[in-house]
Amino acid sequence: MNSLFRKVSLFIITIPILTFSCSDIPKKTTKTTKANASLASDIIPFFDHWNLILGDGSNVGIANNFENKDFLYTANDGKTDWVVFKAPNGGDTHGTSNNTRTELAQLKKWSALTDAKLTATLKVMNVSATGDARVAASHSVVVGQIHSADGHENEPLKIFYKKFPGHEKGSVFWHYEINTAGEDNAGRWDYSTSVWGHDFSVVGSQEDTFPDEPVDGIELGEEFSYDIEVKEGVMTLKFSSPNHKTKSFSKNLIQSEYATKNDIPLQTQKLFVPIGQDGVERENAYADEGLFFKLGSYNQTNGKSPEINKNWCSGAETHGGNIKKQYEDGNYAEVWFKTANIYVSDAAYSNKGYFTKND
Repeated sequence: MNSLFRKVSLFIITIPILTFSCSDIPKKTTKTTKANASLASDIIPFFDHWNLILGDGSNVGIANNFENKDFLYTANDGKTDWVVFKAPNGGDTHGTSNNTRTELAQLKKWSALTDAKLTATLKVMNVSATGDARVAASHSVVVGQIHSADGHENEPLKIFYKKFPGHEKGSVFWHYEINTAGEDNAGRWDYSTSVWGHDFSVVGSQEDTFPDEPVDGIELGEEFSYDIEVKEGVMTLKFSSPNHKTKSFSKNLIQSEYATKNDIPLQTQKLFVPIGQDGVERENAYADEGLFFKLGSYNQTNGKSPEINKNWCSGAETHGGNIKKQYEDGNYAEVWFKTANIYVSDAAYSNKGYFTKND
């Protein structure tokens, strides 16, 4: 296994994201003032653990004492200082992704067999105002991830917030992406689990026809928290919010439950199999790969035609990549973080010298 993890040290600090992934202005506006703390690294003092990518595709690196008024800055809602992560629907993207992001990527890599934790408290302030309602990714943003640094570089965890235009409440859900068996990753797929509101599979019947609003959903500007812990091969998730029931989940990351065609769940058969994404997972899932956390605003709405991929390509307004125009008419994702903490145990492979390039 050591040789597998040594390969990860050859990766550059930020690893390209391989993905098929090709907002609504809140009705209740939040009065903002300049934050008491002038920089993001003053509010969440852990930026030396991360590499920052901005919504124009640029790589900032370690972002202590950094701000960018278009993508990463601070604000105060009258009570608390927040770090603002903002990303338009269209513009230069990072790696092979079709989606923009203002997002932190953890520098150190670790094994699912060891102990790693990420916690955060946040609120989503905007998701795209446009997008084809039949496309599952439209009007959504990813606010936290676990990403693989090896093999197919797939994602055992993505935490989403999604809200359709005209709805007061949106949904929080999380995804597990299979670590596809074999050399061809084209058949990979996600399985979506609801936390509050709907899951990823609930879409509109027509381009501009939306499903019913979730009864137990989360509003824009409503605070919630997630706790992610990986230990001895098992990922444990806890989601909490002041006005909602706390929800907990667990997922084995080193033993697959999707290793045969018969294991493909009904949700996947409806969403992904019709477009050719019908792969199976390697039996040991992510056991042999280095993993790392990501946090921020990874906008899932883009301007790609739904004809390319009806789950990930939204056909949303991008104004030809003009960021100012997108911000003016609500075609962006904006996420505010109040607190965040990260922990990787001393037993993690990254701390044992297998990832010395990034340590």
